[in-house]
Amino acid sequence: MTVLACDIGATRIKFGLVREGRVLDRGSIPSRSERGLAERLPDLAAALRDLCASRGTAIGECAGMSVSIATLVDVASGRLLAEYGRFRDMPSLDLRGWARSEFDLPLALENDARMAAIGEWRLGAGRDAESLAMITFGTGIGTGVVIEGRVLRGPHAQAGCLGGHLTVRPGGRACGCGNLGCAEAEASTAALPAVAAETPGFSQSTLREATRIDYDLVFREAAAGDACAAAIRDHSLLVWSSLAVSLIHAYDPEVLVLGGGIMASADAILPAIREFVGRHAHTPWGEVRVVASELGDDAALVAGEWLLREQFPDLTP
Repeated sequence: MTVLACDIGATRIKFGLVREGRVLDRGSIPSRSERGLAERLPDLAAALRDLCASRGTAIGECAGMSVSIATLVDVASGRLLAEYGRFRDMPSLDLRGWARSEFDLPLALENDARMAAIGEWRLGAGRDAESLAMITFGTGIGTGVVIEGRVLRGPHAQAGCLGGHLTVRPGGRACGCGNLGCAEAEASTAALPAVAAETPGFSQSTLREATRIDYDLVFREAAAGDACAAAIRDHSLLVWSSLAVSLIHAYDPEVLVLGGGIMASADAILPAIREFVGRHAHTPWGEVRVVASELGDDAALVAGEWLLREQFPDLTP
């Protein structure tokens, strides 16, 4: 089965031709998520046609499309249920209707972090597990959960995927979701510039001169001895580790997968989270494996085949 898979993120819209768990070819366009998604759809359609043409693949040869996106998704109706300051027109869009009118293809939809978890469960770091939790560190923090071979969604589409909005610091920083002290508000790429500016010693830190503060810079400067960067690193590791323990206690996974751009610093992140989980997670049955994503950005793309079969069981390759 060949699938046109799209992963709509806050910074870039990534897409690829996927077959049998492999991305045959790929591309991306800027998201411009501060605007509406509707105005990006013509450019996305053109990019998908160009991708197929470059592979010598007719659109009609594809069994369908998949889209992963950073919002709550009602998979039964295909509705996008919320917007979080990006693509504010999401709740008004009919992406399945767009795919039918533009390409005459069925379209399977899912939350982006849940989709990445599906990819890692089926084809990546959790492929030997029946129960898995995943944390994706992108612009924000997303999570996805599989329990005993079933993707966790819940009656309102938010079960398992709102881990970034679990409280890790009561009364802490305000989050766009309305909560205080969410993991995403305390230690995410989106929150990092504000968190850095609030950290003691920032005015004397090398971070203050940076045109862009990201976690790659924070971990690098912390290793070089910058006290402010080290404080941010340590605070972030505590937040992520606390979130990991909360997910383990809530969902009882065999394996916890960590993915996203922040994992470029996996050499520092993985040992810290593993050590914290080993000390603080209550798992009398044994040890939860804490591992890095194997599929990286491809996780949400390669999951497209599985999702299409799940949402359209009568579909033939």
